[in-house]
Amino acid sequence: MAALSVSDLPAMYTLLSNSLSGDEAVRKPAESTLAQSENLPGFCSCLMEVITAKDLVSQVDVRLMASLYFKNSINRYWRNKRDSSGITTEEKSHLRQKLLSHLREENYQISLTLAVLISKIARIDYPKDWPELFSVLAQQLQSADVLTSHRIFMILFRTLKELSTKRLASDQRNFAEITSQFFDYSWHLWQSDMQTILNGFSSLSQITNSNASHDDLYLTCERWFLCSKIIRQLIVSGFPSDEKSLQEVPPVKEVCPLMLKAIQSLLPYYSSFGERYPKLFEFIRRACTKVMKVLVAIQTRHPYSFGDQCVLPLVMDFCLNKIIDPEPEIMSFDKFLIQCISMAKIVLECKEYKPIMTGRVVDENLVTLEQRKKNISGAVAGVLTSLLPNERVVLLCNVLIRRYFVLTSSDLEEWYQNPESFHHEQDAVLWSEKLRPCAEALYIVLFHNHSQLLGPVVVSILQEAMNGCPPSVTDITSGMLLKDAAYGAAAYIYYELSNYLSFKDWFNNALSLELTNDHPNMRIIHRKVALILGQWVSEIKDDTKRPVYCALIKLLQHRDLCVRLAASRSLYFHIEDAAFSQQEFSDLLPVCWKLSFKLVEDVQEFDSKVQVLNTISVLIAYVGDIIPYANELVQFFQKSWEESSGESLLQIQLLTALKNFVVALGYKSPMCYTVLLPILVSGLDISSPDELLEDSMQLWEATISNAPSMVPQLLGYFPSLVDILERSFDHLKVAASIIEGYIILGGTDFLSLHASSVAKLFDVVVGNVNDRGLLSILPVIDVLIQCSPSDGPQLISSTLQKLMVICLTGDDRVPTSTSVKASAAAILARILVTNTNFLAQLASEQSLLMLLQNAGFSAGENILLCLVDVWLDKADNVNYVQKKTFGFALSIILTLRLPQVLDKLDQILSVCTSVILGGSEDATEDESSSSDSMSSSRPQFPSKEFRRRQMKMSDPINQLSLENSVRENLQTCANLHGEAFNTAMAKIHPSALAQLKQALKMT
Repeated sequence: MAALSVSDLPAMYTLLSNSLSGDEAVRKPAESTLAQSENLPGFCSCLMEVITAKDLVSQVDVRLMASLYFKNSINRYWRNKRDSSGITTEEKSHLRQKLLSHLREENYQISLTLAVLISKIARIDYPKDWPELFSVLAQQLQSADVLTSHRIFMILFRTLKELSTKRLASDQRNFAEITSQFFDYSWHLWQSDMQTILNGFSSLSQITNSNASHDDLYLTCERWFLCSKIIRQLIVSGFPSDEKSLQEVPPVKEVCPLMLKAIQSLLPYYSSFGERYPKLFEFIRRACTKVMKVLVAIQTRHPYSFGDQCVLPLVMDFCLNKIIDPEPEIMSFDKFLIQCISMAKIVLECKEYKPIMTGRVVDENLVTLEQRKKNISGAVAGVLTSLLPNERVVLLCNVLIRRYFVLTSSDLEEWYQNPESFHHEQDAVLWSEKLRPCAEALYIVLFHNHSQLLGPVVVSILQEAMNGCPPSVTDITSGMLLKDAAYGAAAYIYYELSNYLSFKDWFNNALSLELTNDHPNMRIIHRKVALILGQWVSEIKDDTKRPVYCALIKLLQHRDLCVRLAASRSLYFHIEDAAFSQQEFSDLLPVCWKLSFKLVEDVQEFDSKVQVLNTISVLIAYVGDIIPYANELVQFFQKSWEESSGESLLQIQLLTALKNFVVALGYKSPMCYTVLLPILVSGLDISSPDELLEDSMQLWEATISNAPSMVPQLLGYFPSLVDILERSFDHLKVAASIIEGYIILGGTDFLSLHASSVAKLFDVVVGNVNDRGLLSILPVIDVLIQCSPSDGPQLISSTLQKLMVICLTGDDRVPTSTSVKASAAAILARILVTNTNFLAQLASEQSLLMLLQNAGFSAGENILLCLVDVWLDKADNVNYVQKKTFGFALSIILTLRLPQVLDKLDQILSVCTSVILGGSEDATEDESSSSDSMSSSRPQFPSKEFRRRQMKMSDPINQLSLENSVRENLQTCANLHGEAFNTAMAKIHPSALAQLKQALKMT
């Protein structure tokens, strides 16, 4: 198709107009034609003409649609790709110029789309291809009216946000230059707009007619709001963090006090504008929340500059006052209070504000970076101490527990309407989004900082609450709500409070009694009891474990879903705990399984299902005999997998639980194959979601490792591994274990069926992965040679050639390379021992000679003798079995009719002697561990591990006597070389000769 031009504009307008039609017969062809035209030269230029055409200003829908197509085309085609022609350099230049000439777009939605579009282009083109972007915007700002400047600030904000995510040093330098160019103007405009807004608000508060138009004032408000976000971007991303540089960031000291003053100036209008000026009221809500967020962001990025005497005390004192004693209207302003609490929390936990406990610098004249940090931290710590004397700390603690922790009527209504959502509100991920969890997060930090002061305070509040509301009280009174809050306060800081409170006494005298009251209102207290039982798990000692387990099972049977979810989570903590008592829990298992399955059925939310699945997964992994519940679990997995379609995160949890199930079943795992195998095959399909692959691979590995025999379905899955590894080596380690399992479990049947896949796999991996990858796969190649000494080497001849190249030319100056070279050499030594003719044939193949030559190996060298040098060199870098393999291989070398063998005779016999004499302890230990594991004291069941032990015991390297082999082959060597042999033997050191005679039991 030809490039589009100005003559195509009428057709373009018609297509865009038709794409908005409600008639599908009109809309579909238009959408199809537009989609086909996207990558044509001139397409974006035509769209730009439609957007900017003065005679189309009123056609907002068509222009908006053009801007959306424009944005999508930029995303797809602006960056030139190999598979598409992209947008030409000339058209790009035209579009950039056109965009900067159309800044005064009156429609907000179109202007927002264009701002996003410019930011996407800037990410790619600035500064190399669009150096003038910011200078043009700055120039236009000088003479802009309110609307134009608002639109420019929209572009600036979006562009700065986009550029701030680029992390290269050059990109950060560019951002610093933009900051120096725009900060002063933006900051002065922010201040003047703030004054304009406050003057306007003051006037509005004095007039009675609230119907008068204040559009200009509102537009100024929006510009100021954008300006606030831009200033945040410039300060946060335009300067290196002072945490690392220790360089003061001057704008922090200038901006933060005035931003705080802006909040203080806007808040008085919060209550009076609510009904009269709803748009401005909403602006005040957004502005106060946003500016406090900006202050939080600046503190996080530049803690030392923020810690200055003119910033931190003002902001922190303001926040503490708002938290402790807010005005009545602020009490309902949750979003703002959350930001005040967040500020207090991050300041109190800021590590830069903690006194640094280090010694004095030796050279007082040299003030190091650490010493400067210590000085600043000490100064800020002093400021915080003056801001938070003990009385204020105790007051803040009381306020948090007695006001913010207490459930409100809306909380109780939310709980009643959606118990699952209410339960998940407590998750740490959401702490900054809800007022009560945010207050709880501040309380935890406060207690951690002042545990000795607050420990008795919290215990006192807890005692007061329990005395004021005994377990028999069932009405939802302020006393019950305070007890719920106090229980929560005690739950969250268990690790510190255990010094002041005995869990055993608390449980026996209060918590267990709470559970005897089944009134529906007691769900409030029961939920907190469930939380406490999970949080205090480390303090629950032997004689209290059983009652606590029974209490959790009782809570799992609760009528309230929120209580059951809390109990399920606490049960998870107990089962996973290192001190979990299977003995005390075993008789509770049947009802625990039943209640867990029921809970999965009853919950609806994704987070709830994942949470209960986690509990089921640890139950499977830790509770011992799973067989009695296997059928129920099979049905559970079947149903859950069917219902989890499209929910990848949920399916990941199911795959993990299923893996635990397979491991727990062990050799009886085939009883779950009806559900397992279909799930496995769907997870291994390379067209399935990538996020499922890792867990599917681990499930596959567990299935193979625990399979008593190789079933046809599993045998048929193996080629999937080739597809997976051809795409990526991310899962090589688990893939290596799977290949090994197939070789050991499948034996000759597997190798005859999948010989080509096995050869391809090893060939794909060896030569294409780093040393760590090779160290994962080389043991598997060794296993293949052990299992199939006659056919295995021929099958992977190409891979063995690569190993030969690694041995003879590899760089082993780093430890991993040494290990790779040694392991590869051991594999080749094993082949020489078990299939001598093949190694001789391999060494003479022309393809190997070519590979070696390409790798820099000298053409005249004898490959076998060079390999001998590697065996001699790496004898101390391998385990006992590999070293014994070297010994056998070197023993065979003695039988070669090559004079060079005599040159190496001393070294060969030295290695063989050290294996025979020094390896006996290793061999004895190895055999005893094998015999222990194979003993009849424990029934042996077929599995990968069982067959591996059998294979090890029947390995010729273990069974044959190296002593006999060396003795016989030494005699052969003597017969072959005659007097030359005697001469070589005479050169051996007398002590080495004595050791040899001892090893070979020669008199």
